[in-house]
Amino acid sequence: MTKPRGRPIHKDKLTPAEWRTADAVRHGLSNQQIADLENISLDGVKYHVANAIAKLELKNRNALKYWVGSPVDSVLNKKVKSMKEEFNIIGLGQVSRSVKNIVESERWYRDVLGLTHLYTFGTMAFFDCNGTRLMLSEKEEGESAESILYLRVSNIMVAYEKMKELGITFVSAPHMIHKHEDGTEEWMAFFDDLESRPLAIMSSESKT
Repeated sequence: MTKPRGRPIHKDKLTPAEWRTADAVRHGLSNQQIADLENISLDGVKYHVANAIAKLELKNRNALKYWVGSPVDSVLNKKVKSMKEEFNIIGLGQVSRSVKNIVESERWYRDVLGLTHLYTFGTMAFFDCNGTRLMLSEKEEGESAESILYLRVSNIMVAYEKMKELGITFVSAPHMIHKHEDGTEEWMAFFDDLESRPLAIMSSESKT
C-alpha cells in the first residue's frame, strides 16, 4: 500500500512548528527574533503566525499573545487542575540580567565568578546559583535592561487564573518556553508589578 502524499495529518490544533511560533509570540518575541531563534526565514515565521491565528479563529497577533492553550500531548494537560486550589509561590526560580555581549559575559560568569554553566541557547546563557537559575540575555541597543524575577508556582494555570482574579495584569498567557530531552516542560507567564515593572511566574512540568 502506498503512503499518502504530503505532510502527515496532525492530531493537534497546530503543527509543532506552529506551536513553537505561537509560544514565541506569547513570549513577546518579534518575527525577526523568532526567525533567528528557529533558524527559518522571516516569511516562514509570518506563515506560521498566520496559520496559528486562522486555525485558532483569533482576530490578530495580539489575540494570539493572550490565547490560553497547550499542545494535546503536553504534560500540563495531564495535570489535575482544580480552581478551588489556591495559588502559592514556592520559591524564586530564576533571575534574569541583561548583558551587552553574551559570549564575553558567559565566560566571565563561568570562569571568573565560578558559577555552574547549565547551557547557552542563542543569545541567552543559563547558570545555576545554588538551585536558583540565572539567565543572562544579550540585549540590543535601545531595549529595556530591566531585570526580571521569575517566581516558581506549583500549577501555572491555577496561578494565572487566580492572579487575574486578584487584579494582576498579565502581558501574555502561560506558554511553554522549553522542553528538555527527558520530556520536562518549562512554562512561563509575564505580568506587571505595582510600578509596571516586569515579573513572571514559572513552573516545571514532568511526566513523573
